Amino acid sequence: MELRPYQNEAMDSVFNEWEEGNAKTLLVLPTGCGKTIVFAKITEECVKQGKRVLILAHRGELLEQAADKIKKATGLECSTEKAEQTCIGSWFRITVGSVQTLQRENRLAKFNKDFFDTIIIDEAHHCISDGYQKVLSHFDTANVLGVTATPDRGDMRNLGTYFNSLAYEYTLPKAIKEGYLTPIKAQTIPLTLDLSSVKQQAGDFSTSDIDTALDPYLYQIAEEMKKYCSDRKTVVFLPLVKTSQKFRDILNEKGFKAAEVNGSSDNRAEVLKEFEEDKYNVLCNSMLLTEGWDCPSVDCVVVLRPTKVRALYSQMVGRGTRLYPGKQDLLLLDFLWHTERHELCHPAHLICENEEVAKKMTENIADAACPVDLEEAEQTAQQDVIAQREEALAQQLKEMRHRKRKLVDPLQFEMSIQAEDLANYVPAFGWEMGPATKNQIKTLEKLGIYPDEIDNAGKAKLILDKLSARREAGLTTPKQIRFLESKGFVKVGTWQFETAKKIIDRIAANGWKIPTGINPATFCPEE
Repeated sequence: MELRPYQNEAMDSVFNEWEEGNAKTLLVLPTGCGKTIVFAKITEECVKQGKRVLILAHRGELLEQAADKIKKATGLECSTEKAEQTCIGSWFRITVGSVQTLQRENRLAKFNKDFFDTIIIDEAHHCISDGYQKVLSHFDTANVLGVTATPDRGDMRNLGTYFNSLAYEYTLPKAIKEGYLTPIKAQTIPLTLDLSSVKQQAGDFSTSDIDTALDPYLYQIAEEMKKYCSDRKTVVFLPLVKTSQKFRDILNEKGFKAAEVNGSSDNRAEVLKEFEEDKYNVLCNSMLLTEGWDCPSVDCVVVLRPTKVRALYSQMVGRGTRLYPGKQDLLLLDFLWHTERHELCHPAHLICENEEVAKKMTENIADAACPVDLEEAEQTAQQDVIAQREEALAQQLKEMRHRKRKLVDPLQFEMSIQAEDLANYVPAFGWEMGPATKNQIKTLEKLGIYPDEIDNAGKAKLILDKLSARREAGLTTPKQIRFLESKGFVKVGTWQFETAKKIIDRIAANGWKIPTGINPATFCPEE
């Protein structure tokens, strides 16, 4: 099976991390980008090296899918460690294992600590739980790969308590741009649902409280769905089984062909098959279909289970991001949940790492009153936020530009080169959170950055990587940025090195005064 370019890059990056001594590393791929294929190929390579591999997951369906994909992609068979099935004594070098089974003391005691050389965790955002940690601490000599679709570094901060590096990340916008996932259009529904009385439970909203808050609005929501998705294949996520069943009945009253599945459904496989075959055009479920179920023809997702957990939101929306013949886009219906205390996940959070941009993007989508392409909406929101931020920081930056320092303040550098990833950086892994190293500080000073205001090693590395990439691209240096912006030139960070050099040479030749005919505030480097 031929891997896509990003899948090859991901595979190479994982092995590079392990070779460099980062035994616990993460791979982030959006839902629909073939993460199972990637770890199947990584598994195959490990087996070629004579290693024994454990694929660890928390649900039977995920284990079955992994074994099936590994066989199809590589031809290799898997043994199973689940309930009464065991891999002990098996010829197979690959084991798919249930975390619920393996975490038991009597089960773990049967394995030497070095029994597995490599452990791959499917849906790795679950691995911080006690059960996973019990298994991982037993096999503590193995190289570990966590695979997840977690969309941002904020969520990854939790994973950073166990993993020590991010081997590779392929983002949702990039996957859409490169044609591997379908474009997403968001439609805000002008229906305000009150969540102000809903309690929190385990870091998210209580499902029973959400259910109570949602119930009075179900008929109105069905009416709104008639306007926007009567001709689409739709999956609806609801908080509880009884609400899912009730909403199915309401939708059928309104003329939809709706079905419902839940963990207790005897005919679940049959219903899912009939939905795929278009016997139904809406499928209601109470969080059953967030992981491990694929139906590429889905082109509308309705989230009626509000959440503040981005990984969960991403999983729900991911049921509709796969490509399918004739599918133009995925329509994501977003309701105006009202809450006094907690920020909810909205479509913007699928692609925005910056909360400020996400908030502005959510406002813009609501104001549009029609389906809005997420990528276009993000670009507009970013421009809006940059303009607002530049205005707010203008005085602060003005003071920085006139400080009697030879080095550039990190904030001035970030704003000048318009680096969102620098301005909003949040350290995720343990080493990132520590102070900048002596070598980092020395190199930053040498390259023209004032290091005292960089408060962690992760930010220092990001700035150094940025400086290296800018040098290769022939862009301005921090010292050029500092000098020219102190003279009133703007956004010098976007200029070419040679352009800046010519202007500085002209200023120097003019006795360090701005030459006649040049207005720094309006100067464009193309002139």
